[in-house]
Amino acid sequence: MKSLIFPIGIAVGFTALLLSCHSSSETNSKPYPENDSITSPRQKPPRTVLTAAEQHALTPDRIIVSLKEGNKRFTSSGITARDHSSIVRDALVSQHPEAVILSCLDSRVLVEDIFDARIGDLFVARIAGNIVDEDILGSLEYGCAEAGAKLVVILGHESCGAVKAAIEDVHLGNITAMLSKIKPALVKSKDFTGEKTPENDPYVEYVVKNNVRNTMEMVRSKSPVLKAMESKGEIKIVGAYYDLKTGEVKFL
Repeated sequence: MKSLIFPIGIAVGFTALLLSCHSSSETNSKPYPENDSITSPRQKPPRTVLTAAEQHALTPDRIIVSLKEGNKRFTSSGITARDHSSIVRDALVSQHPEAVILSCLDSRVLVEDIFDARIGDLFVARIAGNIVDEDILGSLEYGCAEAGAKLVVILGHESCGAVKAAIEDVHLGNITAMLSKIKPALVKSKDFTGEKTPENDPYVEYVVKNNVRNTMEMVRSKSPVLKAMESKGEIKIVGAYYDLKTGEVKFL
């Protein structure tokens, strides 16, 4: 009798172990808990980058629409989940960006994120106060004349520290020369009715937007290459303002 019970016990125990492993496997096979906020992998789009043919078919106006749509996804928490490690491998051979963004140095302005852009979609140049010098102009020219981008966006933003420093007339090392390129925006803002201080947010916003417009003028006047491309309708040079509080980008 004991010899019969022993094999039966082993069989029951082994069956229970298998059931336990199966249950554990089902539990562990779920990529995320049901209440996890991470986007499910099955919602990820195909791993693609912009091709030369797709870039060629784009127009500046269509790119503006695309950037606005991407920003709408960003502000509505609908940003696209992407496997960047795989996409960057797709972009190894070549890149065909749709736009060049000249942004401020500010760490709060995550350009690719606020437009929900893919790897390879944008060239992004950064400099405090989104101003231009020969190096920045050369970068913009490369992005458009050589790499085929059809839109240049000068992107200013709320509460810009460089603009505030220009308003305060800060003098410190190389910062002084840099701020001199923002000073024309102060001249453009003389018609502002209100307190002209860095603590007055409406005034700072007014100067930031005028600084964007001034940079656009500088691009056209200092870069015959880009001016000619814009005159032919090959590219557009536009300005935009990023609201830190809402995440919204407004084109000027």
